[in-house]
Amino acid sequence: MPFESWAAFTVASMILLVIPGPTVLLVVSYALGQGWRTALPMAVGVALGDFTAMTLSMLGIGALLAASATVFTAVKMLGAAYLVYLGVKLFRAGGTLKAEPRSSGASTAKMVAHAWLVTALNPKAITFFVAFLPQFIDRHATFLPQMAILEATFVTLAFANAFGYALVATRARTAVRSERAIRAFNRAGGTLLVGAGIATVAMRSGS
Repeated sequence: MPFESWAAFTVASMILLVIPGPTVLLVVSYALGQGWRTALPMAVGVALGDFTAMTLSMLGIGALLAASATVFTAVKMLGAAYLVYLGVKLFRAGGTLKAEPRSSGASTAKMVAHAWLVTALNPKAITFFVAFLPQFIDRHATFLPQMAILEATFVTLAFANAFGYALVATRARTAVRSERAIRAFNRAGGTLLVGAGIATVAMRSGS
């Protein structure tokens, strides 16, 4: 895998991960309720969940690679459209933070399991990975090494992102609950997603 492709994937993943979604809301919810002790178990659960969802998605992408170059290209184009759709939806989401109910005494094992379930068993996550990952895969190169590099990169970033969100939430509870801050965050993230989708279409049209 060329360094440029890996770097682009890393930057795109960082942007996507920082945008609040079901997993981030869960992490923030636990952190608001129980403080910094939730950071490590929640981050581990999120990393395991993303590894599960990403592996399932990558296996499906591998099947597409083997089946048809035309189908694979079509999936890439649909993926770009999906990024734009997610961006518009996030931009219009407003400033509501609908976190999970906060338990005051969840065990470490329960926190890991909860984070894993929410992350791994979210159908939208698997669909998203199928749409997102092909943008960075060279179909002329060996698939498994690319799969390993992308998974290791994303899972590491997912762990760091969840851990960071948990720590920030414990120290900035007022900001996390601020409707204005969440609205601004959603609009910025939505704009970035739409831009990523348009850029992907432009790259495909020019290639």
